[in-house]
Amino acid sequence: MIRIALTIAGSDSGGGAGIQADLKTFAAFGVFGTSVITALTAQNTLGVRAIAEVQPAFVRAQLDAISEDFAVAGAKTGMLARRVIIEAVATHLRNGRLRNLVVDPVMVAASGDLLLTPDAVDAMRDLMVPMAAVLTPNVREAEILSGVAIKDITTMHLAARTMVDMGARAVLVKGGRLGGATSIDVLCHGNAIREFIAPRVAANRPHGTGCTLSAAIAAELARGSQLEDAIQTAKLYVTRALATAERVGHGATPLNHLIRREEITERR
Repeated sequence: MIRIALTIAGSDSGGGAGIQADLKTFAAFGVFGTSVITALTAQNTLGVRAIAEVQPAFVRAQLDAISEDFAVAGAKTGMLARRVIIEAVATHLRNGRLRNLVVDPVMVAASGDLLLTPDAVDAMRDLMVPMAAVLTPNVREAEILSGVAIKDITTMHLAARTMVDMGARAVLVKGGRLGGATSIDVLCHGNAIREFIAPRVAANRPHGTGCTLSAAIAAELARGSQLEDAIQTAKLYVTRALATAERVGHGATPLNHLIRREEITERR
């Protein structure tokens, strides 16, 4: 029987990130994708032109529609945009008791700009982090959520442990922004720490890597994989999708989501 996954995120009209990237990733992993849209963006590979807000009542209506009809085996959150949206999503998920929830906090843009207002950051920390089966912040997001200044692998470990202490069952701090020949992500799961090391792929302004990674983890969890196996497979998928990405616009480079999960697992 096919497994069902859910993405709760913003729409990227350029198709490289957000809902669109998540659904492509779900399909590549052989799970049926459902979605709840939290914001609409008019964007392409060159940048964001405009953002249209989605009202909390409509977000709740989408969540209700999904939960009434589908047995969701894995879910992820992406861009939640505003505190009222975070509150609506958190309330629904808390009542639904989702086991495999991947929380990608989506707080900081690639440019370094903060995407959430301070009250929304507080809501992310207080409401979403404690529900996460795994939290997947990048370095800057991990600094904001944990209060730890990240300079190296040691401080990545500290930040990850701090966020587990805040309530997340597991935390994967993505170290891609630290630079170097390899990309090292740090997983804290309970009392254990594991480092995932991957070669850094040369790409022209890759777009949608965080969305794709969290969607791939959610898909693997929906398929029944254990957390560390899910992360390993997701990272292999992202690495391959980066390495085979083609220029489809005139700006940033979206990933090649046409890579199938079987191509990744057969190479392992």
